[in-house]
Amino acid sequence: MITAGIDIGSITAKAAVLNDGHILGTKVMFTGYNSRQAGKAVIDELAREINMNPEDLDAIVATGYGRNSVEFATKAITEITCHGVGAHFLNPDIRFIIDIGGQDSKVIRIDEAGRVVDFAMNDKCAAGTGRFLEVMARALEVDLDKFGDICLQGKAPAKISSICTVFAESEVISLISKGETRENIIAGIHESVASRVSALAKRVGVVEPVMMTGGVAMNIGAVRALEGKLETSIQVSEYAQVNGAIGAAILAGKEVG
Repeated sequence: MITAGIDIGSITAKAAVLNDGHILGTKVMFTGYNSRQAGKAVIDELAREINMNPEDLDAIVATGYGRNSVEFATKAITEITCHGVGAHFLNPDIRFIIDIGGQDSKVIRIDEAGRVVDFAMNDKCAAGTGRFLEVMARALEVDLDKFGDICLQGKAPAKISSICTVFAESEVISLISKGETRENIIAGIHESVASRVSALAKRVGVVEPVMMTGGVAMNIGAVRALEGKLETSIQVSEYAQVNGAIGAAILAGKEVG
């Protein structure tokens, strides 16, 4: 059985295709302004890369911020559920997931079967999300892909006290004018994000082992800052960014299984 999961986020659209529990391929593209178009584009491009016809898919589950815009999907399922299933597939031992996306951050506690036990989400404020890091990288004129590596070079993380992205950006500009090093400012930015997300995690109750998913999981500075706040190691899979899409593809199999 060949199934697909499509995860439409605010910044990127992800797709995964599985054949009887084996990953055939994954794809990440920018969502752009049209999430409906992004859903079709990401699955069409992935199908082309793995030499298959999208019409050959037995079922498709859509998830994420724009899941209801994927009109051709068999079903739409919340990303909370899909991230739990995806993390369990990648490592059945995982009991806690931290997912930092473009517009929100989520913490999810799951049981031994990958079912969601409890969760919390920050979707009201950009602080503690990928968007926050993106804005700060722009203010510092640093490539976002290099943000995490530069963070690790900070000797004394600068204090970023504002919880609002707009005010935090002003705070960063003020630190630059005072001569603070870029490395220390970036380290402080990551500490700020980690503080917000760790507070969310502690509300739910962290259970080890912990896995981090979402695009920000590829930022080593964010991972290390969170490990420090939670005092535990965090696993990051090579499929971190497409974890939700993988979970959706697995659930698609249950729709027709």
